[in-house]
Amino acid sequence: MHSGEPVRILGLSGSLRREANCTAVLRTLHERLAPKIDLTIFDLRTVPPYDQDEDGEHAPHAVRALKAAIAESDGVVLISPEYNYGMSGVLKNALDWASRPAYNSVLKHKPVAIMTASPSFVGGARAQVQLRQTLAGTLSRVAVGPEVVISNAGEKVRDGQLVDETSLRFVVSLMDALLLEIEAARFIAKSG
Repeated sequence: MHSGEPVRILGLSGSLRREANCTAVLRTLHERLAPKIDLTIFDLRTVPPYDQDEDGEHAPHAVRALKAAIAESDGVVLISPEYNYGMSGVLKNALDWASRPAYNSVLKHKPVAIMTASPSFVGGARAQVQLRQTLAGTLSRVAVGPEVVISNAGEKVRDGQLVDETSLRFVVSLMDALLLEIEAARFIAKSG
């Protein structure tokens, strides 16, 4: 971020619902952090279920677009609701596609921040565990910062924006940690 150019962040929401709390958090980040951060939200609706027969050079267009978007980004921010004590299938599916080829995918060494948002009082804390485990398998660089778990999310999102100032402070702190992880990754890439 010394170049003056905005940092390119790719946002992936684990909820497809039009009024999803997770997507609202990403939209809020997009508006709050511009022009320092250029956050693009990738729509996961078109990504089909993972099929190893369709992997590699035969991957569907949406999968190739997802992988390209990850590769072109400086970092990724993932936000998931919690479904049945875990991350959403939509987000897991996207990570499964993006993680190929194993141990040498576009996620390898990619700085990533994770968040959860849920109407429940635990805010998706259990989904965070699954996200961390999956990202360990992809060799991603998960940003170390405050664990962002937005509980009672329906009360904290209005008109498609996260309006709860306490939650916003945690989210912005995690984004600062992601920026540090991006700087570290750039330094390592230049040194190596």
